[in-house]
Amino acid sequence: MNKKILAVAIVAGLVGCNSSNSDNDNQDRPIKQELKLSIAHINDTHSAFDEVKSSFVSDYLMQGKPVYTSFGGHPRLLEAANVYKEQAELEDRAMLFLHGGDAWQGSAYFKINKGQMNADILSQMGLDAMAMGNHEFDLDNATLAEFLNNINFPVLGANMDVSLDADLSDANNLLPYTLFAFDGSKKEQVTLDTMPMDKPVVAVVGMVLEDMPAISPETGDVEFHGEVETAQLIVNELQDSGVDKIVLLTHLGLARDVRIAENVDGIDVIVGGHSHTLMGDFTNLGMAENAEYAQIIETPNGGKTCIVQAGEKAQAIGHANVHFGLNGEIVSCEGGNTLLSSDIFYADNIRDEDSLLSTEQTDEVAGFIDDQDNINITNEDQDLRSHIDVIYKPALEEAYGATISYVPQDIIHERRPNDGGTDEHGSRVAPIVGEGWLQWANSDAVLSEIPYSSVDFALVGAGGVRNSLEVGDFREGHVSLELLPFSNYMSVMQVKGSVVRDLLTETITTSLKDDEHMGKFPYTGGLRYVFNEQVAQTSGSFEVLEVRNLTGEWVALSDSQTYTITTTNYNANGNDNWDALYEAQSDSADRYDLVIQGDTVVAYQVDRVEKNGDSLKAIYTNGEPNCDDSNVQCNTDAQAVIDYIAQEHPVLEELQEPQVTLNLLDR
Repeated sequence: MNKKILAVAIVAGLVGCNSSNSDNDNQDRPIKQELKLSIAHINDTHSAFDEVKSSFVSDYLMQGKPVYTSFGGHPRLLEAANVYKEQAELEDRAMLFLHGGDAWQGSAYFKINKGQMNADILSQMGLDAMAMGNHEFDLDNATLAEFLNNINFPVLGANMDVSLDADLSDANNLLPYTLFAFDGSKKEQVTLDTMPMDKPVVAVVGMVLEDMPAISPETGDVEFHGEVETAQLIVNELQDSGVDKIVLLTHLGLARDVRIAENVDGIDVIVGGHSHTLMGDFTNLGMAENAEYAQIIETPNGGKTCIVQAGEKAQAIGHANVHFGLNGEIVSCEGGNTLLSSDIFYADNIRDEDSLLSTEQTDEVAGFIDDQDNINITNEDQDLRSHIDVIYKPALEEAYGATISYVPQDIIHERRPNDGGTDEHGSRVAPIVGEGWLQWANSDAVLSEIPYSSVDFALVGAGGVRNSLEVGDFREGHVSLELLPFSNYMSVMQVKGSVVRDLLTETITTSLKDDEHMGKFPYTGGLRYVFNEQVAQTSGSFEVLEVRNLTGEWVALSDSQTYTITTTNYNANGNDNWDALYEAQSDSADRYDLVIQGDTVVAYQVDRVEKNGDSLKAIYTNGEPNCDDSNVQCNTDAQAVIDYIAQEHPVLEELQEPQVTLNLLDR
């Protein structure tokens, strides 16, 4: 069944029609047989083609001090995947290599090359399939179609209807699902019409976010259908055709994967992404203990579904060994995630020659790693490393631009306070962003273009801030290419204090749930709050909610007072579930969106925000910013922070006065 036919079948199925293929009822079915399948998997790689700086700690290693090294990168992922493939061939065992989506965005490589480098590098990885992630919609559907037309593996999304989208309706390599027939370690991609009757067949079904337009505004005319309903519909269709071994490849997040497993019968394995969950216990490395790898969920009819996910930014690879019984049921599902480490180690994060570990210390570290199941020293695939260095690295180095500061110590970003080893104040990067936005919004260049005398405070969505800041020289590109890569423009708007209170209450309360996507969590500049959780993962209240006035004093936020605030146009529209801002502008807005044309700030007045399904769009009074014009700079979110750091922080350190405090109950 091709993607256009499937789209019709999904719509019909969701309104109660029977979508099973009656022509299959009289066909011979594949013979029932057991299968042992190896699944290597990655997700949320976010264009991390180079290794990522990291560290780990052992109770006894280096007297308990951190060991600084680097993890992952695509050349290491490829090397590790090839090892699993070689093992499968030696054991004559079936194997799949799957990607859980969000290959796009996240590094300067993507900012410079858009989808072209991803198509090139991912096509060299030997992937069997990838789920469609939300960040694959970050640009426009014409660019996404170009990516799809230039890869050598399918991208899957069974609950997407692209039939009305001019760019994606005819794109190659975009399917609802794909089938693999196995003969030992040999595999063949087949269809329902061509699948053999004498070999085991595994279906890999893609599932994407049903509320994609609320997260990714650039979805064009693509329609998205319910995750649970579509999953059961497709499973039924496949089972009716004799396919009883089904892998769901998702980009939904662990909580929604669990929801699907609890509500859909017939799914054997879910290979996930989106929540960046490095499943497994990593406390032996001084890291977190996350959800158990190969989490087993009971389905409605008493069956089992196994869920796996492998972290983020190409730092780790997951590997699951799945044993299917005669009727396609899960007999066992086990394995783990492995962090892929460099073999170069340092005693501190300066990472210069003076901090290199001695030969004796390096041997001690290597011996420790060799004894662990969840970390491995992994070489880089040299051909892929050379290809990246020769073809893409020179332009990357040039794009970083001038040095504007120096970072003497890592500044950590974490979306929600108390996560990732942070304290109740959470990210130390987001407050710097907030202060940068606030200072820029209060500059003469901005205030001369808008009808407000000053801007009171800034609101920062945690998901828009993409990374921590590492020790070393800090260049313009570290902001525009990495930290704030989405090319959003700044918005300045007036709203009542009650709207701000509602926005903060809603986003913080939702973020109390440990399995929630935390991109919505609000950080600030010029506004501070203390929020105390009162019922675990359910509710809480403000102990403090104050605004810094023009004299630098903190005064309580007044629900009845009108405040002038700044944030990105993305969040100002109400995206990432900032619903209170949308609702405040649904009839009329008091707002201006700001870009730079030449050397001048230009303000565009917003009349209102319209909602179409989950999609939110600003409607402008007299034209909108043209970001395709080479003379127009739309990424004023990044430029504001560049200017602030260059002017105020020749040495960039975390701000001393925390403005966000989230006190959680003991988990």
